[in-house]
Amino acid sequence: MEQAGGGASLGLYGLGTMGAALALNILEKGFPLHVANRTAARTPAFLDAAGPLAGRATGHESLPAMVAAMPAPRALILMVDAGPAVDQSIEAALPHLAPGDIVADCGNADFHDTRRRAAALAARGIRFLGVGVSGGEEGARHGPAIMAGGEPDAWAALEPVLSAIAARHEGEPCAALLGPDGAGHFVKTVHNGIEYADMQLIAEVYGLLRHGMNRPPAAIASLFARWNGGRLRSYLVEITAEVLAATDPATGGPVVDVILDRAGQKGTGRWTVIEALRLGQSASAIEAAVAARAWSAEKPSREAGEAILGSPRQPVDLPEDALEGALLAGRIVAYAQGFRILQAASAEYGWNTDMARVAETWRAGCIIRSALLADIAAAFRAGDLPQGQLLLSPAFAADLRAALPALRRTVAAAALGGHPVPALSAALAFADTMAQARGTADLIQAQRDYFGRHGFVRLDTGTAGQHGPWAG
Repeated sequence: MEQAGGGASLGLYGLGTMGAALALNILEKGFPLHVANRTAARTPAFLDAAGPLAGRATGHESLPAMVAAMPAPRALILMVDAGPAVDQSIEAALPHLAPGDIVADCGNADFHDTRRRAAALAARGIRFLGVGVSGGEEGARHGPAIMAGGEPDAWAALEPVLSAIAARHEGEPCAALLGPDGAGHFVKTVHNGIEYADMQLIAEVYGLLRHGMNRPPAAIASLFARWNGGRLRSYLVEITAEVLAATDPATGGPVVDVILDRAGQKGTGRWTVIEALRLGQSASAIEAAVAARAWSAEKPSREAGEAILGSPRQPVDLPEDALEGALLAGRIVAYAQGFRILQAASAEYGWNTDMARVAETWRAGCIIRSALLADIAAAFRAGDLPQGQLLLSPAFAADLRAALPALRRTVAAAALGGHPVPALSAALAFADTMAQARGTADLIQAQRDYFGRHGFVRLDTGTAGQHGPWAG
């Protein structure tokens, strides 16, 4: 087999849904590939299904057998579940790896694990890439967004492959090295956190239309399709229109009506919130979305609550442009909070992540691709961000100012009508807080000084370590 990817022979381990799709993408782009899977029977099944592309692939019974057969230098792509499976795969491959080889973890890893693995392998002279891959099965097969973290030489070796299989925006690959060690996986984590928020915001607007305004799903689908032609243009709005327009073959009614109202989660949204708190940042819209998914799992409790408390849900009267503006404002806040977290992490870990490049990488292939990302990239490229805040850049400040009245009206109507909109409410609270030069934390700091002598800074003199008269 010929070599691929900067002179390295290329192998992929893990032929599940995402791994098989990515392997076919690599083969289709002309790169020869060694493949193996934990369940050995899946490998010949994959080769059979690959059709003509199988001519560029070599199957192996196990990971150690595959790595041992690969000519040095080697580049091993892991497509296994995040967590222990990655460590187990690395341990199995290690006896057959040599200094200069590359291991690329393309799963949804916790970036702390990625940093640990990178350091451990570097001590053996083996290079490690933590690669975030977004776009689901369809993206993996035909072009995902790729967010890598690791050393430049490792990226240079695999970049020909990763850029070739990535999605493209105006001809440019949506693939980039975003910093050392865990930078790529952290960016993917925050991507998923923003994804949680965006999905929740859309669901809340759908809920107001469906349960507050008695619109049938087909009519809501048409509205989302129309919105997708404007400032809300995005993959998630596009598929929302398609989902709501779909008919269930068994009942003849809307598919959405036969789906249990319980949303799953794999942990990346939760990780985003945890890391935001560790970094002292606000991720309130994302946290609200994570919380809403947790509440959705409590179906029996919600049923009991409706029976005991009585559902407060009442009709609401909102114009379509108010809902459109509310969704736009919420999305702007969610993106702004996500980039605040990325900026804080880059500073904390010394990654020097290019925020414009992050936005450019998300413009195609990934789940949160949207019309806003080009403007986000442009804002970071221009460097016109007061206090480093995306929310305050000229383009987004103007958008937010214009959309805030719609968000305020929507949240107020929802609250009065008993419709829970946690993400929209969190977005409004964040925007309002960031628009107040003087807030209410003066009282909180006074309380802290009263019971714990924590001191405060005098506003008139700027002197720190001051105490109130209650401390005498």
